[in-house]
Parts: sequence; C-alpha cells; structure tokens
Amino acid sequence: MENKNVLIIAEAGVNHNGDILLAKKLIDLAVDCGVDIIKFQTFKAENLVTKKAQMADYQVTNTGEEDSQFSMLKKLELKESDFKELQDYCKTKHIQFFSTGFDLESLAFLKTLKMGLWKIPSGEITNLPYLEFIGKCNEPTILSTGMATLQEVEAAVVALEKAGTSRNKITVLQCNTDYPTHFEDVNLNAMNTIKESLKVEIGYSDHTPGIEISLAAVALGAKIIEKHYTLDKEMQGPDHKASLDPLELKQLVTQIRNIEKSLGKFEKTPNERESKNIVIARKSIVAKKDIKAGEVFTSENLTTKRPGTGINPMKWHEILGTKSLKNYQADDLI
Repeated sequence: MENKNVLIIAEAGVNHNGDILLAKKLIDLAVDCGVDIIKFQTFKAENLVTKKAQMADYQVTNTGEEDSQFSMLKKLELKESDFKELQDYCKTKHIQFFSTGFDLESLAFLKTLKMGLWKIPSGEITNLPYLEFIGKCNEPTILSTGMATLQEVEAAVVALEKAGTSRNKITVLQCNTDYPTHFEDVNLNAMNTIKESLKVEIGYSDHTPGIEISLAAVALGAKIIEKHYTLDKEMQGPDHKASLDPLELKQLVTQIRNIEKSLGKFEKTPNERESKNIVIARKSIVAKKDIKAGEVFTSENLTTKRPGTGINPMKWHEILGTKSLKNYQADDLI
C-alpha cells in the first residue's frame, strides 16, 4: 500500500448470489481492477431478521420479487466453510479478504478468521451489543452512517471507545442507505462535518450510480472508498443494479489513484518539472523601442516580454524614472 492514501474496498456483498464459484470470480475481478480489499457479507438469516420482515422498496424493485427479507437473505447466505475457502483463495490472489458480520454469531465466527479489520454496516449503528463486541476487539474499525444523525454517529463512536477501541482506529463513512442513492441525497459535505465534530478519519460508502461521487469524496478528503460491484448488473439479486460493472470498477481505481497523486501537499510551491518553464513563460522588462544611454526609462520606452531571464517586471516602478546606462535596441532585455 506504499504511496497510497485512499483504501479502496470493493464491496462484493451478496452479489455472489449464494454461489461460491461466483464469489471467486468476484475476487478475480477485484484483483484485476487493482482494489485494496474485497468485502463480503456474513450473516445467518434467522439471526438477522424475523421471518415476517418485509423487503425494502429498493429490494423489491431490484429483484422484481415481493417476498420476505428472510426468504431473500436465505438464498444469499454462504456457509462458514465457504468464507474460510474464500479467505484462502484471496491469499493465493494476494488481495485482502474482508467481510461484514450482521449478527453476533457471525461476528464471533469472523473473529476466528483474524481479519484485523471490522466494518459496521449502517443498520447496526444503534445496536449496542454489536458495537461492544467489535469495540472489545480493539482493531481498526470502519463505521457506515446511513440513516443516522450526527448524534447517533457520535454515540456509536463513544460506544466503541468505551468497549476498548481508541478513536484513532475508527474511520467513519458518510453513507446514504438507498440503492441507488439519488445525487441530491448524497450530502458529501456531512463527511467533513463528521471529521471536525468527532475527530475521526473519514470516508464514503457509495451507493450512487457511476463513480463521480466517489471521486469527489476523495478530493474532499475521504481516506476510504467503499463501492458495490458485480459481474453483471442484470443478474438477479437486490444489489446488482446499484453496483459497478467490471469496466466501471477499473475506472474507479485508476481515477482515484490519479486524484490521490494530484492532491499533493498543503503548500504552494513550484515543482521541479514546472520550474524549468519559469524562464519560458514569465516576462522581463525590455526596451519597447530604441533607447539611448542617459535616456530616462518610462512606460513609453519600456514594456514586458518573454523570456523571464532579465529584470523581473515586479521591479517595474523601481526601474521607471532611472536613467539608462547604455544604448538599447527594441526588444533588448534591460
């Protein structure tokens, strides 16, 4: 991760549709696109929702089905042994495996995988037992904040701290829990409000179409970008339509890295490559017409022209009114 400031998390989520072979293809795609981490979702439907819990409107729209959340999620589960296999597969592909747990049993399982990193999804930001479990681990933690007020975000951060995770290990992601998120609902400025108010690192979990909002977030200081991706947006499932396709994911990585390089330092000074152009692009004080020795320099007989190898025009008023010490032809540097 040398020379990189932005951690790019490719959110495979449940876009494997419960098929470990598809999950491995998603890993291959993430590697090919150059992301830092691939993230899945670990849950047991019976621990996550009641059997009668309704699907969200976006889930109904994206799946074309009106079923219970339980029924939908049950089809998207992977077994614990599957996650171990996927973690091993990630090791062979030299990419970091990561997964979000959605219930305490899943968190306990993920702890055995020793991922070294935790992600709290937006829906768990008010789940104190869940927050305390992760807080006790005292490892780097990412907190998504969809649907939350600043006060709820602060309460979650405090809960993590009290349980044992110091604030300097917590990164808070601005997020909107709507799939896809409308541009007018993004509220990127809240990201820096979170940073200033809570004194934490910030990032953005992006559910908008395309990649431009993630790029804007990086320009505004995001240190983590999380984005759903899929092999094919037309596949059946709740998140495919709001995910990036392979080409978009590759563009996201390339353009974030370009922005990352472009941000530079918090100082204004010419760099080495542009400095050589100073004498080419800047001007000097030159004779506007022929000038004889002893003649007084005025705005009538002087002007400024390239190159910048002579007297700096910022000394214009120092030169005006003085006498020429020699003869000059038009265009001669003074």
